[in-house]
Amino acid sequence: MDILLVGPGGVFVIDVKNWRAAPETPDGRLHAGPEPRDEQAAKLLAVTKVAESAVASLGMSPVAVRPLMVFAGHRVDADLGRIRLLGEREVGPALLTERHRLRPESVRAIADHLERVFPEYEGSSVHQAATVPPPPQPQEELSDGLFDLEGLREAALAEALRAPIEQWMTFLHPDQVALVRRNWAGPARISGPAGTGKTVVGLHRAAHLAQRTGGRVLYVTFANNLPRVQATFLTTMSPAVAGRVDFRSLHSWAQEFLHDCEVPVRLHGDKAQTAFSLAWKHVGRDSCLAEIDPAPPYWKDEIDHVIKGRGITSFEEYATVPRRRRRAALRRPHRQAVWALYEAYEELREERGVHDFNDVLSLALAEAHRRAGQHRYAAVVVDEVQDLTLVGVRLLHALVGDIANGLLLVGDGQQAVYPGGFRLSDAGIDIRGDRGQVLRTNYRNSGQILNAALAVVADDSFEDIDGLRTPGRRDVDLTYHDGQVVRVVEATRADHDRALLESLLDLSSAARSDSAVLCPSMRAIGHYQRLLTRAGIPVCLLEHYDGHPVDAVKLGSYRRAKGLEFKRVYLPEHDATLADTGRTPREGVSETERERDELFRSQLFVAMTRARDVLWLGSVSPRPEVPPAR
Repeated sequence: MDILLVGPGGVFVIDVKNWRAAPETPDGRLHAGPEPRDEQAAKLLAVTKVAESAVASLGMSPVAVRPLMVFAGHRVDADLGRIRLLGEREVGPALLTERHRLRPESVRAIADHLERVFPEYEGSSVHQAATVPPPPQPQEELSDGLFDLEGLREAALAEALRAPIEQWMTFLHPDQVALVRRNWAGPARISGPAGTGKTVVGLHRAAHLAQRTGGRVLYVTFANNLPRVQATFLTTMSPAVAGRVDFRSLHSWAQEFLHDCEVPVRLHGDKAQTAFSLAWKHVGRDSCLAEIDPAPPYWKDEIDHVIKGRGITSFEEYATVPRRRRRAALRRPHRQAVWALYEAYEELREERGVHDFNDVLSLALAEAHRRAGQHRYAAVVVDEVQDLTLVGVRLLHALVGDIANGLLLVGDGQQAVYPGGFRLSDAGIDIRGDRGQVLRTNYRNSGQILNAALAVVADDSFEDIDGLRTPGRRDVDLTYHDGQVVRVVEATRADHDRALLESLLDLSSAARSDSAVLCPSMRAIGHYQRLLTRAGIPVCLLEHYDGHPVDAVKLGSYRRAKGLEFKRVYLPEHDATLADTGRTPREGVSETERERDELFRSQLFVAMTRARDVLWLGSVSPRPEVPPAR
């Protein structure tokens, strides 16, 4: 190749061509006039692969290494797989509009490293003083103006910590790069405790696969708000491949898939809920189920997550199925009562001519099996896999099967925020050998923040989707030590809210934009939205947040905060429920109540571990009256 160019936008492997005929790419093949030139593209990709391996030791993601073909005398701007084809007039503007990934001193250090890897290339004669802004502060300088490898890594981390939280959320630690570039012979899984960078690895992996395969990649999560955020991150990280990665919530993708297949869907959540309420009134309320739990939502969850979520269609199958992550033991008469409730619900739902969310996934699964081998995706990445139902996982598996690098499942059972569960073996997915990777280094939370969060779930062991029972307090290696936990206890809610406002008002505008107030319920969200707005503090609801920096405090539920990170997290009245339930299981309560307590603690744990620098924990605790002095 002619040039290895290192700049703020990353590393570019450039092959300059002086062809008489303009380049053409019919059917994804490179031609110049009638002559095939595929061997030129293959050479460029081979050198690019060597460059990727070289910078991987510095912690650079493969998305930061780009192969370019530049054509003298022609006007070109096209893509050939991951190779960008540019004319001599187009190359300058293209390079100048690249996202800035590297600081000037990092550019020089990487160029120095590549000179050692590619000794046949002549080093640059351009001096730093003539091309870059003023040097860094003295405490950041090294005597020779270059970083060693460890210094370069530390500088990259320091830069990411200073940047807006959105840039930090796409920072890839050097130890994670190998997972992004790894070649897996079949379905793979990445797990690990909160803060270990699972989602970041998944994002960079999606970009890498889109580059490498040239095909489309589907990136799926359960929550509706996350796809917008993740699409923004990937567009910023690697705009060249952003158009080949589809970010969707599972249910929205399934609906679109069924529409494209001309399968009618009549999704109507409210009418489906009415059908269940009537079924409970006529069949469930006076049955033996009320003795276990009189609250209808518990039994609606049983239908959604155990029966329909697992695709069960007969009572005999339901009678023996393990009800994972459900604590109450159901004997056969209870399961018969549940099945009667389920059948009544289905009959009433069908009378109304509507589907529920589980029906959408079941219809999509049937259609995916019918169209086996016709799917357009080269790979599927599933984030927060523990929150999906078994039918949902089977559906995504059906899109790519067991092909190499086809399916990547990312998630952690400790962060499950919905009832019910499954094992990968139930879905027919076999994760073997090194295809099951566990991340053990927390890059987000300080020891103080992580310990505060783990104290909430320390007594709650959990079963992950691999079937292993894991203790609530897991050993984690920490890389970040500057976090702070602030506990505020006030006698009244008014005093508590005043303390929250004072903390937020003390922040600069930039600091508030990296902060979030998280709440356990919609009622609490409404209360704090009004409170902050009256105080003149701009608010961005998480359901509207799209991953771009915004000059406002983020506000949303514990569940909507999944997959996100913030420099500062504020949890008002975080222990309002814990104060009644206690951290450990309560005495004299039903198993269904214990299950709800455990689920709430899991949701609180997720909210607490979203904090990187500051975790603010608010409590309301009336002070005991002091008897008057005699």
